[in-house]
Amino acid sequence: MHAKDILIDAYGRIQEEVHAAVGGLGPDVLNARPSHDANSVSWLVWHLTRVQDDHIAHAFGLDQVWLTQDWEKRFGLDLPRHDTGYGHSSTKVAKVRVDSGDLLTGYYDAVHEQTLGALRGLAAADLERVVDERWDPPVTLGVRLTSVLSDDLQHVGQAAYVRGLVQSTAA
Repeated sequence: MHAKDILIDAYGRIQEEVHAAVGGLGPDVLNARPSHDANSVSWLVWHLTRVQDDHIAHAFGLDQVWLTQDWEKRFGLDLPRHDTGYGHSSTKVAKVRVDSGDLLTGYYDAVHEQTLGALRGLAAADLERVVDERWDPPVTLGVRLTSVLSDDLQHVGQAAYVRGLVQSTAA
């Protein structure tokens, strides 16, 4: 098995978990925050998708799906265009609200398709290419792909936890 095949499989698992975390939820559960400073399912899935979109686009020299496929307009958030949610305050987290899980999964699926397209074209040597020199040591494509994968899996796990927590307190 080639490294790109492992990455394709791993990113596919994120997609499965995003759909599982969001599926069947209405806006009340999607947007609920277990406490004032906690993140909602909506914010967590939006954020993990924005990070994947931003980082994959940058690493492969692509445009962000958020901007080119009108997802920014569809979400209609009162946030800067390139905001990914990194470092959001409680007030900014509260701005990420959706009326439907379909919006979240639709955006994730569009980003996932762009990610898969980029991954399918990978050669092993590509993973050594430096994509971010702001760090010491500089970040290679392999490290960036692993970082996004790790971050997304953590956030989708948090979304599943928040889903269960909110649903258990509502019952």
